[in-house]
Amino acid sequence: MKPQTPTHSPWTYIPTLYFAEGVPNVIISTVSVIFYKKLGIDNEQITAWTSFLYLPWVIKMFWGPLVDIYSTKRTWILITQFAMFCCLSLVALSLQLPNFFFLSLAALTVGAFISATYDIATDGFYMLALNPAQQAFFVGIRSLFYRLAVLFGSGFLVVLAGRLEKSLNNIPLSWTISIGFSAVLFAILFIFHHFILPLPESDIPRQPEVKKIPFWEVISTYFQQEKIGAILAFILLYRLGEAMLLKIASLFLVEKIENGGLGLSTEEFGWVYGTFGVFSLIIGGILGGALIAKYGLKKCLFPMALALNLPDIFYVYIAYAKPSLTLIYPLVSLEQFGYGLGFTAFSVYLMYTAQGKYKTSHYAISTGLMALGLMLPGAISGTIQKAVGYPLFFILVCLLTIPGMITLFFIPLKDDKSL
Repeated sequence: MKPQTPTHSPWTYIPTLYFAEGVPNVIISTVSVIFYKKLGIDNEQITAWTSFLYLPWVIKMFWGPLVDIYSTKRTWILITQFAMFCCLSLVALSLQLPNFFFLSLAALTVGAFISATYDIATDGFYMLALNPAQQAFFVGIRSLFYRLAVLFGSGFLVVLAGRLEKSLNNIPLSWTISIGFSAVLFAILFIFHHFILPLPESDIPRQPEVKKIPFWEVISTYFQQEKIGAILAFILLYRLGEAMLLKIASLFLVEKIENGGLGLSTEEFGWVYGTFGVFSLIIGGILGGALIAKYGLKKCLFPMALALNLPDIFYVYIAYAKPSLTLIYPLVSLEQFGYGLGFTAFSVYLMYTAQGKYKTSHYAISTGLMALGLMLPGAISGTIQKAVGYPLFFILVCLLTIPGMITLFFIPLKDDKSL
């Protein structure tokens, strides 16, 4: 007999589900860049290897049907949370070993696949456990707690590691404790969700013969969209400059002054970029959503693209002028605020392109291409920075924002305030 569904309010599990979605993502994509830098890995290796950790998010649509066919979404959530606890524990412990880079990178790679699978299961569970009215209401809540997870990872965990570096005078141990803390958090989340997650009657495995997805039809209809060439160029190029900047900006802030960086301590970076920067990004995202809701995407897209790209010039100034920490705070925060505005417009356009009966699959394809647009430029950014230095690299970043801006004049977009 199927267990009765507990009457827990969505408030008891939606925030924690999406907080758990954001933590591994920020550790894998952002925090890893910092601890590898502090542990002596060079920029070229950091940017190349950590960029390829985006691959599971690029290709997750290919194993998404398996989450539908085998077991329930609730079970997948619990399995992936426990697996993430194991992966983060391995990362933490590996930092104490001589060959930590290979071992930790292998654990992060497995963690990336687990995290991408967790994303699929959580989004599916969200639609099964909540009715349509609740789904609409909790969209903003889940986004908020995902962003709070980013703040927790790039802010709290990095600041914690920085303070431990000072008190213990042992960088590897400091990061082992910090990442270990996140692993313990996942153990707690696993236990909590085991008892608190409801058992929706519709959350059942679908039989393979019933769940036959016309894969090639999904793909072909996506690529039959109006002006698909312009859409693909937009998805891949809109954040080209930001994709190049993303990892190098973090490395630049903590790089030694004699090597051309700013020489921020781990704790200072945690405050400047991981706390104030992420908080500014959150505000930019909220404001961007409100502006699009009021004025429509067509009127907002170009100004928000400018907000995304123009602040990149701040890094050119910082690289040449080496200003005081007092000035670095607002400049980094403004750049992240602009990123929040620009990324919101980008996300809304991806939803705009997901039309027809395969809109969920089409959105998955678009987000996969979005991840590809981050992965490839990020992978070569370290090599380019090493060849030209930080100042010229940031100038190049500014120039690489131009192709994405040009695509705005060719993509299909109706004047519709509901977008």
